[in-house]
Amino acid sequence: MSTVTVPPVTPSHHDDAMQIFRAFKGIGCDAGTIVDILAHRDATQRSLLVQEYESTYGHELRKRLSSELNGHLKKAVLLWLHEPGERDAFILKKALKGTVKDQRAVTEIICSRTPSQIGQLKRSYFTNVGRNLEDDIEEELSGDHKKLLLAFLMTSRYEGPEFDEVVVEQDAKALQKASKKFGLSAKTFIQVFSERSRAHLCAVSDTYNSMSKKTLEKAIRDETHRHFEYALKTIIRCAESPPRFYAKALRKAMKGLGTDDTSLTRIVVTRAEIDMYYIKAEYRKKYGKTLNDAVHSDTSGHYRAFLLALLGPNN
Repeated sequence: MSTVTVPPVTPSHHDDAMQIFRAFKGIGCDAGTIVDILAHRDATQRSLLVQEYESTYGHELRKRLSSELNGHLKKAVLLWLHEPGERDAFILKKALKGTVKDQRAVTEIICSRTPSQIGQLKRSYFTNVGRNLEDDIEEELSGDHKKLLLAFLMTSRYEGPEFDEVVVEQDAKALQKASKKFGLSAKTFIQVFSERSRAHLCAVSDTYNSMSKKTLEKAIRDETHRHFEYALKTIIRCAESPPRFYAKALRKAMKGLGTDDTSLTRIVVTRAEIDMYYIKAEYRKKYGKTLNDAVHSDTSGHYRAFLLALLGPNN
């Protein structure tokens, strides 16, 4: 459920475009106006606004925003302007091919998406990047992490709630056996985690936990490391509850010294129109404070105002 609030009366795309154009006039940019308009328009309204601006004023809105804004606000606004279907592809391209490779972002985007979303992502990546996503994963990543992501991208998985209890028990026993080996048998984990549905994996986790002295997630934490560990955890956590997974990821982005603004921006922008309402509820339940308050404490200026606008009411 989206947390983005839009005006009760549909705004005029022409008026929005004109106000944004005027915000660029003079010395500096009226970032407040940019935030007030763009953070309160849904995907369809943003798309129409961009078209209206560019047809009226003859230059690309994204390029103008890139030259007028700066810092975290610029990154957040530009990411927000992407069509939802192409946004993940843009994030992956930058994370894989950018100056600094962001394997955590690659893992989060791929391993948190449903099979139908992954199908759309692969098509969008090819359309916008001109290459198959699998080819870039093969080229840029390595080891068991790469094997898992490729298997997850290339394997068809059932999306319904039903599962076979016999197969669940077989998988739980196979994982238990694989986790007892020195260093864990990655092949078994990759096969189960890339081939089984979310409902099936939840049942496997419950069965594993009842059979073993330690939970499945603890076994993953003890026997794997770095990006492969994070990929396995992301898959199982999103099988259990995507909002809980993102609440924890947001907490990590704002915990300790310094804020991981890249992760904070990515999660807020990509989930605001999907399930941020439920992520906020999970955050408050788990950490005893609202997500809005946490973001307010860890950000500042127009960047803070933009994120808070996407998050909606402080509840």
